[in-house]
Amino acid sequence: MRIARFSIDGNVAFGAVEGEGPVESGGLVLDIIKGIPYTDFELSGTKVPLSKVRLLPPVLPNKVVGIGRNYAEHAKELGNEVPEVPVAFFKPTTSVIGPGDAIEYPSFSSELHHEAELAVVIGRMCREVPRERVKDVIFGYTCANDVTARDVQKREAQWARAKGFDTSCPLGPWVETDLDPSDLTIQATVNGEQRQLGRTSDMIRSIEDLVVHITEAMTLLPGDVILTGTPAGVGPLTVGDEVAVTIEGIGTLTNRVIKRG
Repeated sequence: MRIARFSIDGNVAFGAVEGEGPVESGGLVLDIIKGIPYTDFELSGTKVPLSKVRLLPPVLPNKVVGIGRNYAEHAKELGNEVPEVPVAFFKPTTSVIGPGDAIEYPSFSSELHHEAELAVVIGRMCREVPRERVKDVIFGYTCANDVTARDVQKREAQWARAKGFDTSCPLGPWVETDLDPSDLTIQATVNGEQRQLGRTSDMIRSIEDLVVHITEAMTLLPGDVILTGTPAGVGPLTVGDEVAVTIEGIGTLTNRVIKRG
C-alpha cells in the first residue's frame, strides 16, 4: 500500500494512493485514512483526486538518521575508504521537505550536490532491535535526496551544516509499505539527464545491519527515517535545476533548486 500525507482546504491527512501512473498523470486518487497509519487503521471510503491536493512530506520524523559511504563506488568517487563501521549523522526535522517543494541553495555554499537514497520509515517505537525483528519495526520505504553542501562537508569536521541545512532532506512522494528493498533500481536525474544509477543490492551494509546498529544507541520512534546511503554519480546542482529521485517500486520525488532568500 502507498501511504501519502497531504493537505486539502487547509486540512492535513493521510491517504492510501490508488491507481497507477506518475503523480501528474491525473489517474491517482487518495482514500482518506481515519487517524494515523502507524497502527491499525481504516480507510474512510472518502476519495479525492491526487491532482486536487498538495502532497506533503509523507512523514514528520522526530529524527532523520543518515548513513554515509554505504556504497563502495560512491566512497571511491569522493576519495574515501569504505568505513569499518557505518558512519551515522543526523538531519534535523527542519531539513525535511516534500515532493514539489523547493530546495533552497544555501548562501554559505558554492558546491551543492544531489544524493539519491532509499529511505526507511520506522513504524513503531524500538530500541536494541534484534536482526530477526527488523522487518517488524519498519513501516515502509520512500525516496529521499540527501542534499549536501559538499564544499562545507569537506572543510568542516562535523557534517551538521553540510547536510542539515533547511530544505536539505526532500522525502516522498509517498511511503510504500509492501516492498522488498533488497535489489531495487535507484537513480537521480537533473533536468532530465541521468546522473546516478545503482541498485540497493550494492549497499555495503544491509537495512537489517543499519537498524541493528542505530538502535544499539538510540530509540527510534514511529515516523523516524533512516537514509541508507547513495550510489555513485553524485554531482552539482545549480539554481533552476530540477532534480528527480526515482526508486523502483516506489515512484519519483521531484524538487527544484531556488536561490535562498
